[in-house]
Amino acid sequence: MLSMELVDSFLFSLSKAFSSPIAIFVQIQGCLICLILALGWVLASYVRNREIKRMKDSARAGNSFSFLCHDINELEHSYQANLPRVSVVMPLKGFGEHNLHNWRSQITSLYGGPLEFLFIVESTEDPAYHAVSRLLSDFKDHVDAQVIVAGLSTTCSQKIHNQLVGVENMHPETKYVLFLDDDVRLHPGSIGALTAEMVKNPAIFIQTGYPLDLPSGSLGSYCIYEYHMHFEISFWQPCSMGFATGGRTFFLWGGCMMMHADDFRCDRYGVLSGLRDGGYSDDMTLAALAGAHKLLITSPPVAVFPHPLASDLSFSRYWNYLRKQTFVLESYISKVNWTMNRALFSVHCYLSWGFTAPYFMAVVHIAAALRIYAQGYAREETVFVSKGLLLVACLAACTFVELFSMWNLTRVEVRLCNMLSPEAPRLSLGSYNWVLVFVAMVVDNFLYPISAMRSHFSQSINWSGIRYHLKDGKIYKIDRSKDMGPLYTDLGGKHLGRKGAPQKASFLGSLCRSLAQWRRPKKYDV
Repeated sequence: MLSMELVDSFLFSLSKAFSSPIAIFVQIQGCLICLILALGWVLASYVRNREIKRMKDSARAGNSFSFLCHDINELEHSYQANLPRVSVVMPLKGFGEHNLHNWRSQITSLYGGPLEFLFIVESTEDPAYHAVSRLLSDFKDHVDAQVIVAGLSTTCSQKIHNQLVGVENMHPETKYVLFLDDDVRLHPGSIGALTAEMVKNPAIFIQTGYPLDLPSGSLGSYCIYEYHMHFEISFWQPCSMGFATGGRTFFLWGGCMMMHADDFRCDRYGVLSGLRDGGYSDDMTLAALAGAHKLLITSPPVAVFPHPLASDLSFSRYWNYLRKQTFVLESYISKVNWTMNRALFSVHCYLSWGFTAPYFMAVVHIAAALRIYAQGYAREETVFVSKGLLLVACLAACTFVELFSMWNLTRVEVRLCNMLSPEAPRLSLGSYNWVLVFVAMVVDNFLYPISAMRSHFSQSINWSGIRYHLKDGKIYKIDRSKDMGPLYTDLGGKHLGRKGAPQKASFLGSLCRSLAQWRRPKKYDV
């Protein structure tokens, strides 16, 4: 009995402390953060809805191909014959349950101009090499595509090395190069839409897009979904409001980047050397170069791509992904870039914990109120709890507004993706668990500063079995070992083919399962 009295005393003291002016400021700040996020998602949904309306108006005007272009005259042969050549470069790593479907969506683009696909692997031992080779053999008479073995990177990350090898092998007449991750699922008109924007505005340095995560049901997958939703609009995540408005932005997503091929041929703005000489993150390096030279980065409204997450995405794999995301702030190419990364680091950590702290305080206020009700304490002894409950009510209202805005944006983007890919099985919002979304918001924002601080003090990261070491913001040492790192990648659950992994039979079984999944899509394989 005495112990419970001590617990009650401590609980009431904590609740009283959380009713102090500083604590009230923290809780009001948390409410404001929720509302600012909600406003960003409202703006994003407005822009996506506007694009949906344009497509519907175009369809009503007789354009049954509005998912490809707004003006049906653009489908005339005379127009298509003058479209610029595009090379699509896709660095591959491992093979997973969604890869075949993703690759099919990429190589079956309805872009009418000259188009080539370059799949880049580290070695022929990578499971992706055999899988994509088999897929391309089925399309050899219809698609200009090839698999290129890049070898091991020595001066930059393996992904960047693969991308640069792809650039070296692109067609001499290529005007635009599109870098895609192998977990990006394109719409039939995506390449055409990106190219049209580049032609319309030659001042564009990079065009980027945004992934619409399809959670698999685990908490880890919802944390990824929540992280990317913040990534689309949040001012403290590594991006800007440009993603939401479909206009100019200062950061980009490395999963989809279209650039001028001549920027690489001529090493314009130091693009080639900046990536090759110690580059760890392709998107952060290019964003830093764009900022240094005041170059234009845009994100068109239609650049939203379904991104199915692995069905067995565990929480530990989410943590590994978060570690890689925070580690990019430790890489930089100049003093100005270092300063910006430190500012992002500080602001993000402050606001992430500023978002989560009010929920901890709310739990204390609620627990104190329940103890008062259960034990019948006198009102004069616990008058401060009523103030705490008022703050809890405000936080609950703001959280509801935030979740509703996130739900609405997801609903609109699901609708937009369905319209952009009319041939594909329909995406659905029905399987999203919004309780897990809320939990993921709190967990993700709580863990981000921890991950960022760990990255800052470690200065090394294990990325798909390769350990990179940074010095002065650049990779200076790369460690490889067959026994190092996980057997699977983080988001797509792709098998890396490392020592101790199942041998050929298991790989073939995985391939067969993926082929079957292509024919009979599961809940999110659409």
